[in-house]
Amino acid sequence: MSTINLVQDMKVIVFQIKDKEYAIPVDKVSGIEKLLHITRVPKAVQLVKGVINLRGVITPIIDLRVRFGFEELEYNDSTRIIVVILDDMEVGLIVDSANDVLDIPVDSFEPQPEVVGHSASEYISGVAKIEKRLLVLINLEKALSLEVNENMRKEG
Repeated sequence: MSTINLVQDMKVIVFQIKDKEYAIPVDKVSGIEKLLHITRVPKAVQLVKGVINLRGVITPIIDLRVRFGFEELEYNDSTRIIVVILDDMEVGLIVDSANDVLDIPVDSFEPQPEVVGHSASEYISGVAKIEKRLLVLINLEKALSLEVNENMRKEG
């Protein structure tokens, strides 16, 4: 009798912000783009950098550094826009760099560690240790929710 391997892999896009590596499931990503011209939108919340015209689709652009409470940096040749699809809407996420695509065994993800007083922790759905790398899995629904942003504004 043979045993069937029930462990499934999750394919993720790995990207970097500051000196940390983060991951988003590939099935939520529609593309990775070099930095394009971003048109500012008046009175948009700070994390919304503006919109781009991506193959005829007007796509809002969010800077994940700002979302996670890190200092803003000048964009450079490594800066990428990861275009994700959430609730039938495309949103571009500005990241420092997009590193690679990995297959990670689902059972290697551990629940989000309790981090006291760290605003980015509410956007994390798990952490995976792969060889010597620590990958933080982003919860896109929470990271892109403006409700969370409103709560942060009230607290801060």
